[in-house]
Amino acid sequence: MSVRHGFYAAWHGAEYEASPDGDSVRLYAARHADGFRQIAPERYVQVVPLADVDHLHYVTTHCTWRGEPFVVLGEHEGWLRVEYSGGKAPVAEGLGLELFDRGVYQAWASRHEVEDVHEETV
Repeated sequence: MSVRHGFYAAWHGAEYEASPDGDSVRLYAARHADGFRQIAPERYVQVVPLADVDHLHYVTTHCTWRGEPFVVLGEHEGWLRVEYSGGKAPVAEGLGLELFDRGVYQAWASRHEVEDVHEETV
């Protein structure tokens, strides 16, 4: 399972992590490809005109954990960083979630405990 959270763009038959910037889009790759320049280990970027991308969309990964809805923010060694999306503070507090910010509750959940992992695209 791969957790995707952010912008993605299709360009020249491949899909890349992306960052829109006005009339341009920054495309990111994990390995070198034609036209991409290295900006960090295993991180390459190329800026292309927005008009040249086949599509640009925002992807979030969602799941159910302990019977409640969550957004999956990331993953690490069998654990998922999840953020409660049910909007009910008493429920979040009852689940023992960490108050990350005002009204924002997060936790680390074992990948084996989450259900209905799916992507939503906007």
